[in-house]
Amino acid sequence: MPEISNTKQRLTIRIGRGTLSFSQPANDGTDVMFEPYVVKSGVSMAANLREAFKTSELLMTPQKRVRVVIDSDVLMVPVETFNEEQMETLYFHAYPNNEQLAVYYNVLPDLNCVAVFGMNKDLRLVIDDHFQDISIVTAMSAVWRHLHQRSFTGNRNKLFGYFHEKRLEIFSFQQNRFKFCNAFDASRAHDSLYFLLYVWKQLQLESEHDELHIVGDIPEQEWLVNELKRFLKNAYVINPTADFNRHPVTGIKSMPYDLQTLYIKGR
Repeated sequence: MPEISNTKQRLTIRIGRGTLSFSQPANDGTDVMFEPYVVKSGVSMAANLREAFKTSELLMTPQKRVRVVIDSDVLMVPVETFNEEQMETLYFHAYPNNEQLAVYYNVLPDLNCVAVFGMNKDLRLVIDDHFQDISIVTAMSAVWRHLHQRSFTGNRNKLFGYFHEKRLEIFSFQQNRFKFCNAFDASRAHDSLYFLLYVWKQLQLESEHDELHIVGDIPEQEWLVNELKRFLKNAYVINPTADFNRHPVTGIKSMPYDLQTLYIKGR
């Protein structure tokens, strides 16, 4: 059995835009205990998390260490120009928001950039009330690193699309840097088709030679793939089970691809 990356028994809380889940490696180091939480609409995510501490089996077990995986808007900054003192100003300029946010960053050395992202301050207070050792990462970091490694296979340029929570993250790499990285509304398959083909054209990729790979919660998958193949010769859907050699984590129902990747490949 393949082992889970980072075998230390750190609890993971994944906070999505409308989802919440808790997970932790099992004692044998080959599987993960995964607990999705039913988020109450009309109630803040911080309030939902407070309630979860009363009902979640994983949260009710005394813990000191937690890894928080947050799905929020990300600003990419080249590592050579990153300045921690300026990151909040840059972030709020790129993403004006009335919400009270704390701003964090993850260095992505493989890609020579820094991912700057925000978390609701009330959420952080709830987490601070329950844990002493807190690590915060953007949900996309593991996906970027893993698919960056995949981009080196073969001699074709590759464009990637990750669908999650009605958003589409589109990105491409050139050696050890991003060539393109942006997020789009993916609530409609027709819009997703447009965004993917528009970025493909913008990057001047070749329809007969280069490759498009999509993964995640793909809306109207069959229709979208058929439409993509009308324009692109090499359009593929990544199957996590095959991608990760039938790792047990890929069989966990409703676990997002980014969380699967984090457990299998690490950050």
